[in-house]
Order: sequence, then C-alpha cells, then structure tokens
Amino acid sequence: QLVESGGGLVQSGGSLRLSCAASGSGFSINSMSWYRQAPGKARELVATITSDYRTNYVDSIKGRFTIYRDNANLYLQMNTLKPEDTAVYYCNAAITVARIEGPAYLEEWGQGTLVTVVS
Repeated sequence: QLVESGGGLVQSGGSLRLSCAASGSGFSINSMSWYRQAPGKARELVATITSDYRTNYVDSIKGRFTIYRDNANLYLQMNTLKPEDTAVYYCNAAITVARIEGPAYLEEWGQGTLVTVVS
C-alpha cells in the first residue's frame, strides 16, 4: 500500500514536499515514480528513481523538482512552483512479489494528493 501526503495550496514561487510511504510485506520495491494529473488532462510521468538511485525527470520540472527515496519511502521536493504544476500527484511503485510459483511483477498506486499553486 502506498500513502501520499504533503499536498496543499501554495503561492507561485513557493515550495512543497510530497511524501509517499509504502507498507506491507512479501515484496520488494524496484523503481518508484511520481505522476501527476491536471484537470482535464492525461496523467503524466513527472519523475522516476530506480532502486540504485538513478533519477529521471520530465523536462517541465527539471531544475525545480527533486525526487529521492529512503528505503520504502519516496519524496518529491518541489521548488519554484508554478500554476501549471497544479495537479493531483500520485506515487507509483514497481514491485516484485515473492511467490512459491515464481516472482510476480506488479505496480502499486497511491490515492493521490492535490497540489494547488495560485498566482
């Protein structure tokens, strides 16, 4: 299970830090990502961090957002926020579930946290 927190209302130019806590057992986490979905738009990948801490960002947030993780916890530090960053942000994890018949590779999603940036 993934649970996000840290969303809220902030003025343009401000900062927020999103957190995502993973819980449960019997699985290992591979890459973790943040996605976002703005009103009326498709969900988009914002940033990814692999199990060996390599990161990748969408161009629109490079230099402003930083993704990092601490074991099963994922974070997104968002600086210099803009109104176009307004969206519901979702945590995503690619996980490997241990099974007797062999591992299963699944995706888990959080419930989302709303970030609203006003000018």
